[in-house]
Amino acid sequence: MINLITYPAKFGTRSSSPFCIKAEYLLNMAGVPWQRQDENDPRKWPKAKLPAITVQLDIIRDSDGIRHYLEGQDADFDKNLSDIEKAQSHTFIRMAEEHMYFHLVMDQWGNDAVWPTIRDVYFGDIPKLLRLIITRGLRAKLMKEMLAQGLGRLSPAERMERLEPDLQAIRSQLSQGEFLFGSEPCVADTSVAAVLAAMRATPIKTDLSQRIASDQLLSDYIDRVDAALG
Repeated sequence: MINLITYPAKFGTRSSSPFCIKAEYLLNMAGVPWQRQDENDPRKWPKAKLPAITVQLDIIRDSDGIRHYLEGQDADFDKNLSDIEKAQSHTFIRMAEEHMYFHLVMDQWGNDAVWPTIRDVYFGDIPKLLRLIITRGLRAKLMKEMLAQGLGRLSPAERMERLEPDLQAIRSQLSQGEFLFGSEPCVADTSVAAVLAAMRATPIKTDLSQRIASDQLLSDYIDRVDAALG
């Protein structure tokens, strides 16, 4: 039995992390038996990050590692895709995980209106005074990293302008079918839909959360992927 180590469900999504949502989708797509173990503190897991899976005595970390492990067990997430479509799928995954995801980080951790809710829900197990001290340092470290990454230098309006072409690319791709590459979900859907779902689920209304929630095509897509893979 595979054990999925994941952040708990938050704000109506399966997990506070889109990468944990992706891992759950992958396990379901692979059709393997698994169980869930919710964790709030990732520090005892490899690289101090989640998700991870345990298989007997082995620990496989992060959603990419989980995907590769499952593919090594004969899961074929892209069996209906051509070589060109597989290359396009890879590009959508990288767009979602290496660009769109950081817009989500800035919208939740970098937004002064949203941050208190994120802090108190994500770190609610820590006593209040200690929570304020610990999370102040965590947030400052993350914002320093976002400044180095680049998005931390942009205003919210500039970030929305930067993100919009990604959303339009997804919309254009969805004009071909119910999922990114036709009538059945593939591995790209596990990444893209999970990130969009996390954006939509931000607990305080923001320009980004409203952009996703008000887009019927994108919202329907999020729900369709979750219904198919959840």
